[in-house]
Amino acid sequence: MSTKTLTKGTDLFPSIFNDYFKPWSEWFNGDGLLQRTATAPSVNITEEKDKYNVSLAAPGMDKNDFSVELEGKMLTISAEKEEKKEEKEKKYTRKEYNYSSFSRSFTLPEDVSGEKIEAKYENGILTLNLPKNEKVKSNPGKKIVVN
Repeated sequence: MSTKTLTKGTDLFPSIFNDYFKPWSEWFNGDGLLQRTATAPSVNITEEKDKYNVSLAAPGMDKNDFSVELEGKMLTISAEKEEKKEEKEKKYTRKEYNYSSFSRSFTLPEDVSGEKIEAKYENGILTLNLPKNEKVKSNPGKKIVVN
């Protein structure tokens, strides 16, 4: 199976129209919308003695774009970002609109203290600290012999 892509070398319109049709032509080249796939940000989860750490890479967002909700033991991290751009030149106006969103959900372990969860967004990384319950932390555990 072979695929074909439109290249800039095969202009469909004379160069006088390039700026006018640029938003639409960008959709069809390698940088455009039709070449993009929807993805959710990568998440790293680590466990320490007294807490879990969740790090989510989401560069270009603002802390107000995020929503972090806990319902029972289900933690949901979501974000929405909307951008509008307008260029006004002598003979034309070009408006661009971009909307992106994602949602990730995680079932928390029984030892997480939901009311003490903290979230911070800094340098493109959303970090959540999920503290463990006090009674679970104090349980040293034991080795169980298999008979």
